[in-house]
Amino acid sequence: MKTKLAQVKTLLDALPYIKSFRKKTIVIKYGGSAQINPVLKDKFAQDIILLHLIGLKPVIVHGGGNKISSLLDKLDIKSEFVDGLRVTDEQVMEVVEMVLSGSINKEITTLLNHHGAKAIGITGKDANFIKAEPLDNGKYGLVGNITKVDKKVIKNLIKEGFIPVVAPIASGNDSTHAGYNINADFCASKIAAALKAEKIIFLTDTKGILDKEGKLITKLNKEEVQRLKDNQTITGGMLPKVDACLEALNSGVKSAQIIDGRVEHSILLELFTSEGICTLIENEIKEK
Repeated sequence: MKTKLAQVKTLLDALPYIKSFRKKTIVIKYGGSAQINPVLKDKFAQDIILLHLIGLKPVIVHGGGNKISSLLDKLDIKSEFVDGLRVTDEQVMEVVEMVLSGSINKEITTLLNHHGAKAIGITGKDANFIKAEPLDNGKYGLVGNITKVDKKVIKNLIKEGFIPVVAPIASGNDSTHAGYNINADFCASKIAAALKAEKIIFLTDTKGILDKEGKLITKLNKEEVQRLKDNQTITGGMLPKVDACLEALNSGVKSAQIIDGRVEHSILLELFTSEGICTLIENEIKEK
């Protein structure tokens, strides 16, 4: 009986958060161990199904850099990184699209559908819903900077009861263009901004933003984030995620969270408990 009462209490504790997020759009950048580890993949799928069933509107954006690198190596196609971005020529772009759209995207939708969702996988080429131009005048080849997101495509899918799963590939300006390879963090940010999402969540392989002593910083506003960038507390691979968070906030998204995807059910723990397990970034910090 005590166990059952504890379960009821957990549900009741979550109720205020469920009410506050109901019917709200949440964009989730899915990556890291949560996208690779079989157990974590299964837990992620369960989390997304629950969000959908209780009335939230999840939109998934995924990357796939490790699998792209692996296939490029198998095919003996050389690629290099400049400023942390994969320089993408047409041969590399063909592999990028093959992996992101043809492999990873369908793996995620299959997983969600297996758990009872109605998920559908798309890229920015579908209905031309994401358009881009060369980043930094083509310095990185076919790496793109998003110029337009047609939010109606995603909204129509949500209206029909689908969970959209987006591969970060954008269309070019003509039918013969190979398309653009888009950084998944910034793709998620642009989609969240277009949808005016309630929240954007980045699943990573870190606890969140850490201070210089390695302790988790649980809440920040935009000015504090900039200060941590200036004093080099935020460096390396965390910089693009933080910049994607700030871009989303500056475009009307209410909050951004960097969550440790190595923790089982991390999305549910963050959204529906009072403690939280991540770094929350808002324009102005309010009590949860």
